[in-house]
Amino acid sequence: MSKKLKSVRITVLLFGLLTAAFLLLSARCFELQFFKGEHYSSIWHKQRQQLRLQKPQRGAILDCRGRVLAASNKMQTIFADPHIIKDAERAASKLGRILNMEAIEIYRLITESKNRRFVKIKAGAGADECKRAGEIYGIGVESGWRRHYPMGRLTANIVGFTNIDNEGKGGIELAYDEELMGSAGANVFFADAFRRPIRLKEQKGVLSDGAGVILTLDATIQQFVRAELLRQYEDYEAESAVAIVAEPKTGAILALVSLPDFDPNNIGIGDVNNLCNRAMSDQFEPGSVIKPIVAAIAIDTGVVGRNEKIFCEYGNYRGRGFGRIGEYGNHRFGNLTVREILVHSSNIGMAKIGQKLGKAQLYKGLQLFGFGKKTGEDWPAEALGLVRPAQKWTGYSVTRIPFGQEISVTGVQLIRAFCILANGGRSVRPFLAKAIVDNNGEIVKVGGRLVKRSQDGAGLDRHQGGVGFVVEPEVAKWIVGDCLVGVVNEGTGQKAKLQKWQVFGKTGTAQLAKKDQRGYSEDSYVASFVGGGPAEKPAVVVLVSIFKPNIRLGKGYTGGMVAAPVAGKIIEKTLNYLER
Repeated sequence: MSKKLKSVRITVLLFGLLTAAFLLLSARCFELQFFKGEHYSSIWHKQRQQLRLQKPQRGAILDCRGRVLAASNKMQTIFADPHIIKDAERAASKLGRILNMEAIEIYRLITESKNRRFVKIKAGAGADECKRAGEIYGIGVESGWRRHYPMGRLTANIVGFTNIDNEGKGGIELAYDEELMGSAGANVFFADAFRRPIRLKEQKGVLSDGAGVILTLDATIQQFVRAELLRQYEDYEAESAVAIVAEPKTGAILALVSLPDFDPNNIGIGDVNNLCNRAMSDQFEPGSVIKPIVAAIAIDTGVVGRNEKIFCEYGNYRGRGFGRIGEYGNHRFGNLTVREILVHSSNIGMAKIGQKLGKAQLYKGLQLFGFGKKTGEDWPAEALGLVRPAQKWTGYSVTRIPFGQEISVTGVQLIRAFCILANGGRSVRPFLAKAIVDNNGEIVKVGGRLVKRSQDGAGLDRHQGGVGFVVEPEVAKWIVGDCLVGVVNEGTGQKAKLQKWQVFGKTGTAQLAKKDQRGYSEDSYVASFVGGGPAEKPAVVVLVSIFKPNIRLGKGYTGGMVAAPVAGKIIEKTLNYLER
């Protein structure tokens, strides 16, 4: 084959290859232009856009007198964008002089960061620092919010705390997170090849700051309640303690303390178990503080008369189906009225009242007083307590529940029950959020309301048409003004007695059940007192419960010895402060 022919063939082959390549390239261009054009155009636009989020200011939380419990302060954060910094060493050197930081540390942050678009250099920077730092190429300033709790530990277990993303994670912060959070907005900018904004393209969303929450809590009452409770908690080397002060007519919580507590401004320091609010989360057998509630149910339903004598078996009550029941301190009581049973805190007397009531009526009465269910929406981690269905009760149940065994309650459930008695038998619901106010100053929600009695309540048709009453007003008044006054003046609650005001109340000393075993511990108790004053027109109801006081100290462990003195001081200081 001649050289000329070979040359022609090679030329034809190359031309064919070039033609094929051109056709393939044309086909690919056609595909990109007409079939995938919108897709790649969208990518290009995104690459030439920069999104800057506008974060809303989280709403403030205030006490009932307008004192700030939680607020968000403006915070400026200086950051670096490693992707566009050409000379990290020079940028670090300049920035170090402005921020009074080591240049080598800034250099390390810029060069070693896995995030090539954002590296936090300093949070909480001052205005002058932000202005000078922003003049360095590749260094920017971001505005944000920092949550601050001026009252610190004082209101920590009520207010709660937020996480790094400004989301509520406990207490009121969690319960009203949606209202407090607000809504974010965003500005979309056209950006150059280095992601620097050139001009505004569009705005997304509507920036709206969060609403404020005003609580029923009074920080002054909270302060002396915590001081009194903390003193006793430490003196008795207790495991934990709670105290609640409530207004019985409305259910408004004026103070609530849970110990041990935490510092919400340094949430990462301390025991995570202290973050819970024990007045809502801890459930325990109430002991004798439940006795006035059961007595009121019995009087209201007519199964026991006020002056009826109940034989208390001289301290030794035995029977088939319920075993043996004795008295605290081996007391030997004979015939006692309901008032005397409460004053002397007779277990046998209450067991016989339980038998007279029967399972069905006792169960309904406890439900009406709010046991075995949540009390309201302000408590995101509230425990239900335990009141087993009546059909699961035994002879032990109907005799033990009336003196505080085989039932578990929370502190806030107990305060509700005693508020009902102090409010003349009318049902109330404990609440903390007094009002929610939007960022325009408009009240969007008001807390606290009366709760109507359910239609299946015992004695419903007698109770003023069944509107709002758990027991008859005269029954509640007699239990408070006669029986519970007697407990303080003559019985186990004398350490809560005051000279200026007549206090009413009931003590309770409950043994804690053994873990993973049957029976009760011999050295673990909950010492409680629930009461209030003045008895003739109750202005406050107070609960004090101290868990596991150290009995080896030899200073006592009962509700009358440990809890009643604290409650008396709290009642006295609260009434003085409220000028009642």
